[in-house]
Amino acid sequence: MYLFENPVLQRELLVNLRMKRAFILLLIYQALLGAVVYYAWPTQSRLEANADQARGLVNIVFLGQYILASLMAPSFAAAAITGEKERKTYEMLLASPLRPAAITLGKLLSSLAHLGLLICASLPIVMLCLPLGGVSFYEVLAAYLGLFLSVITFGMISIACSSYFHRTSSSLVASYLLILPLALLGVLVWTSFEGQGEVRLLLTITVLPGIAAAICVALFLNTSSRLLHPPDVGSEGKEVVDLDDEAENVVGLVIQRDQFPDRLFAPPKRNDLMRDGANPVYDKEIHSEIFSQGTLMLRLVIQISMFLAIPIMAACLFMYPDQAAWYISYVLIFNMLVGPVFSAGSITSERERQTLDLLLTTTITPWQILFGKLVAGLRVSSVLTLFLVWPLMLACMMVTYYWQNLTSVGAFLLIILMTCLTTGMIALFCSVLFQKTSISLMTTYVLIILLFCAPLAVTVFIKTFQTNAVASAPNDIQRMAVTSPFAAAFSVPLEVDEFADLDRQPESLRYFPPSWNMWATYMGSAVLLNGFLLSGMLWLFRTRWRVAQN
Repeated sequence: MYLFENPVLQRELLVNLRMKRAFILLLIYQALLGAVVYYAWPTQSRLEANADQARGLVNIVFLGQYILASLMAPSFAAAAITGEKERKTYEMLLASPLRPAAITLGKLLSSLAHLGLLICASLPIVMLCLPLGGVSFYEVLAAYLGLFLSVITFGMISIACSSYFHRTSSSLVASYLLILPLALLGVLVWTSFEGQGEVRLLLTITVLPGIAAAICVALFLNTSSRLLHPPDVGSEGKEVVDLDDEAENVVGLVIQRDQFPDRLFAPPKRNDLMRDGANPVYDKEIHSEIFSQGTLMLRLVIQISMFLAIPIMAACLFMYPDQAAWYISYVLIFNMLVGPVFSAGSITSERERQTLDLLLTTTITPWQILFGKLVAGLRVSSVLTLFLVWPLMLACMMVTYYWQNLTSVGAFLLIILMTCLTTGMIALFCSVLFQKTSISLMTTYVLIILLFCAPLAVTVFIKTFQTNAVASAPNDIQRMAVTSPFAAAFSVPLEVDEFADLDRQPESLRYFPPSWNMWATYMGSAVLLNGFLLSGMLWLFRTRWRVAQN
C-alpha cells in the first residue's frame, strides 16, 4: 500500500519517467555538468596539479548541483496535489480507499525520483575530479549524502505547500520562499568547513539527518492529516474560500482591503458600475481574479520576505553600508520569484477556462487586453517588491554614508523598477505563447534565470578558471553580464568613506568593478527587451484577433 502496491506512486513514476522531457533534462544536465568540469579542468599534470584549483572545481560542481536541486525540487513537487485540484480529480483522490499517508508518500517519492536520478547520474563525472587531489573521498560522500537529504526536505516542503493552495503557481512561490533561506544556510555551512572533509561528513551524518527528519516528519504528518480531514470542499474538489471569514480567523498578518497600503494591491470588491472609458480587463483582474482563491499566499509572501529582510538589511544597509548592493540583490531575487506568478497565468487562464475566444471577439482591443493584464499583475508584484525598498529609504535618512551617494541610491531604485517590469513582461509573453499556466510559469523562470543569473555565473566562472581569456579580452567578458540586474547593482559606484572596509572592497568588487557604463548598458538592454516583447505580444494578439473576427 505504501511502496510496492501504491497506485499513486506507480502511476506518477510511469507518467513522469516516460515523458520526453525527462530524457531531455537528463541530457542537458549531464552536458552542462560535463562542460563545467571540462573548461575548469586544471592545465597542469597530475603531479603538479594545483590543489586549490582542484578543490575549487569540486566545490563549484557540488554547489552548482545543490543550487540546481534547490531550484528544481519545487518544480517537481509543488504541483503534486495542486495538479489534482487543477485537473479536478482532487475530490476523487480523497474519496479513494488509499490512506492519506500512502498518498503523501507516493507523491513525494514520485516527484523526487527524477531529480534523484539526475544526481546519481552526475556521480561518474564528479569521480573524475578525485585524482586531481585537494579533496578527499569523505568530502564527496558528505556532499552526496547532504544533497540527498536536502532534496528530500525541499520536496517535502513543496508537497506541504501544495496541500494548502489551489494553484500550482501559488504553491511554487511559497515553496521557493521557504526553501531559499534553507538553501543559502546550507551553502554557508558547506563553504565554512572547506578543506575539512571529516568535519563535513560528521555534520552530515549527525546534525543534518536530525534536522531533515524533524522537518519531513512534521510536514508529512501535517499533510496526511490535511488529506484525512480536508477543509470545506465544494464542487469539483475546489476549496470554499470565504475572504471575510478568513480575515477574522487568520493568525498573523491580516489584509484589509479598505485600508492603505492594502488597497494598493488588494482593492475591495466593486459594488458599483465602472466609469465610462475604464478598462474592463484591468478592473476584473485587479478586483477578483488575482485574489479569488484567498490571500494565504499573499500573506505568506509578505511575512517571509520581511522576516528574511531584517538580518540582511541590518548587515548590508546599516552595519556595512558600502555593501548595499547585496541587499538590492535580495530584493531582485524576491521579485524574480514572486513577480512572474501574477502575470504568467494571465492569458493561459483564459485558455484553460475556454474564454479566450470570447475575449478576442469582444470590442476590447488587443492593446487594452494586454495593458490590463500587464498592469494588474505588475501592480501587485511591484507593490510587494517595494515593501522591501523602504529599509533603503530609512537607511538614507539615518546613515550619513548615503547622503553623498544619493545618485547611486536612485540608480538602485531604477534597477529594481526595471527588473519588476522585465519579469512581468517576460511572464506575460510566455502566457501568450503557451497553453497551460504551469508550463508558462516554468518557462518564465527558466528565461529569467538565463537572462539574469546565467551571464553572471558564466562571468564568475571565466574570471575564476579561465584567467587567460580574461587577460586577452577583459571588456568582452564584462559585456557578457549586461542583461543581469545583479551585475548592474554591483557596478553602481559608491563613494568610500570611513565606513568602508578596504580589505573587503576588492573581494566584493572583484568581478564587477564600479562603472556607470555597466548600469546604463543594462538599462538600455532592458528597455530594448521589453519593447521587443511588447511588440511581439501585440503582433500575436492582433493576428489572432483578426482571425477570430473573420
